Amino acid sequence: MTDILIRNVPEDVLGKLRQKAADNKRSLQQELLLIIESAAAEDKYNAAASASIIREKLASYERSYSDSTALIREDRSR
Repeated sequence: MTDILIRNVPEDVLGKLRQKAADNKRSLQQELLLIIESAAAEDKYNAAASASIIREKLASYERSYSDSTALIREDRSR
Protein backbone atom coordinates (compact mmCIF):
# COMPACT_ATOMS: atom_id res chain seq x y z
CA MET A 1 0.00 0.00 0.00
CA THR A 2 1.04 3.57 -0.63
CA ASP A 3 1.21 6.25 2.05
CA ILE A 4 -0.47 9.63 1.70
CA LEU A 5 0.77 12.78 3.43
CA ILE A 6 -1.56 15.73 3.92
CA ARG A 7 0.15 18.92 5.03
CA ASN A 8 -1.25 21.97 6.80
CA VAL A 9 -4.39 20.36 8.21
CA PRO A 10 -6.10 22.97 10.40
CA GLU A 11 -6.15 22.06 14.10
CA ASP A 12 -9.96 22.31 14.32
CA VAL A 13 -10.38 19.89 11.41
CA LEU A 14 -7.87 17.48 12.92
CA GLY A 15 -9.68 17.68 16.26
CA LYS A 16 -13.02 16.87 14.63
CA LEU A 17 -11.50 13.93 12.77
CA ARG A 18 -9.91 12.60 15.96
CA GLN A 19 -13.24 12.92 17.77
CA LYS A 20 -15.06 11.15 14.94
CA ALA A 21 -12.51 8.33 15.07
CA ALA A 22 -12.88 8.04 18.85
CA ASP A 23 -16.69 8.03 18.57
CA ASN A 24 -16.43 5.15 16.10
CA LYS A 25 -13.82 3.34 18.21
CA ARG A 26 -11.22 3.53 15.43
CA SER A 27 -7.76 4.96 15.13
CA LEU A 28 -7.37 8.21 13.23
CA GLN A 29 -5.70 6.31 10.38
CA GLN A 30 -8.55 3.79 10.19
CA GLU A 31 -11.13 6.59 10.18
CA LEU A 32 -9.31 8.52 7.45
CA LEU A 33 -8.92 5.41 5.30
CA LEU A 34 -12.64 4.70 5.64
CA ILE A 35 -13.47 8.28 4.61
CA ILE A 36 -11.16 8.08 1.60
CA GLU A 37 -12.53 4.67 0.53
CA SER A 38 -16.08 5.95 0.84
CA ALA A 39 -15.31 9.06 -1.23
CA ALA A 40 -13.58 7.00 -3.92
CA ALA A 41 -16.51 4.58 -4.15
CA GLU A 42 -19.18 7.25 -4.67
CA ASP A 43 -20.62 7.56 -8.13
CA LYS A 44 -20.63 10.98 -9.70
CA TYR A 45 -23.90 12.80 -9.33
CA ASN A 46 -25.92 12.24 -12.48
CA ALA A 47 -28.18 15.27 -12.96
CA ALA A 48 -29.83 13.84 -16.08
CA ALA A 49 -30.82 10.64 -14.30
CA SER A 50 -32.16 12.60 -11.33
CA ALA A 51 -34.17 14.86 -13.63
CA SER A 52 -35.60 11.82 -15.39
CA ILE A 53 -36.74 10.33 -12.07
CA ILE A 54 -38.39 13.62 -11.09
CA ARG A 55 -40.15 13.84 -14.47
CA GLU A 56 -41.50 10.31 -14.02
CA LYS A 57 -42.84 11.17 -10.58
CA LEU A 58 -44.47 14.35 -11.85
CA ALA A 59 -46.01 12.46 -14.77
CA SER A 60 -47.71 10.09 -12.34
CA TYR A 61 -49.69 12.97 -10.83
CA GLU A 62 -53.05 14.01 -12.30
CA ARG A 63 -51.65 17.39 -13.35
CA SER A 64 -49.93 18.68 -16.44
CA TYR A 65 -46.70 20.62 -16.37
CA SER A 66 -45.52 22.82 -19.20
CA ASP A 67 -41.98 22.85 -20.53
CA SER A 68 -40.35 26.08 -19.35
CA THR A 69 -37.39 25.85 -21.72
CA ALA A 70 -38.76 28.48 -24.12
CA LEU A 71 -39.49 30.89 -21.26
CA ILE A 72 -36.00 30.47 -19.81
CA ARG A 73 -34.39 31.07 -23.19
CA GLU A 74 -36.51 34.17 -23.69
CA ASP A 75 -35.44 35.52 -20.28
CA ARG A 76 -31.77 34.83 -21.01
CA SER A 77 -31.89 36.63 -24.33
CA ARG A 78 -33.00 39.92 -22.72
